[in-house]
Amino acid sequence: MFSRRKIMNRLFIEYPKCSTCRKAKKYLEEHQIDFEDRHIVENNPTGEELKEWIARSGLPVKKFFNTSGKKYKDMELKNKLPEMSEEEQIALLASDGMLVKRPIIVEDNRVLVGFKEAEWTF
Repeated sequence: MFSRRKIMNRLFIEYPKCSTCRKAKKYLEEHQIDFEDRHIVENNPTGEELKEWIARSGLPVKKFFNTSGKKYKDMELKNKLPEMSEEEQIALLASDGMLVKRPIIVEDNRVLVGFKEAEWTF
């Protein structure tokens, strides 16, 4: 017996109350693009997931922080992140979904962070 290679679903990681996430989700639905939905607070990315996604995205860790979020500002991370190692930054991201920039699209060959319609070609 043989098994077929399962094609990875497109994972859409969002915070439903986020207006940018709602725009991105509407874009996916209007363009009939299949995706698996994941609530970033109820199912926060793990450190291992973040390491993999950061590597695949080609972006620095700091691009995965929600710099406009209240928690980021309350924790004064703008001043603290430069002093932290990459491992410490990833652990911090994995500790709270509200610190993570969203939406995130995870596919076999790429990871997109934030919603820029021009980059979202499928």
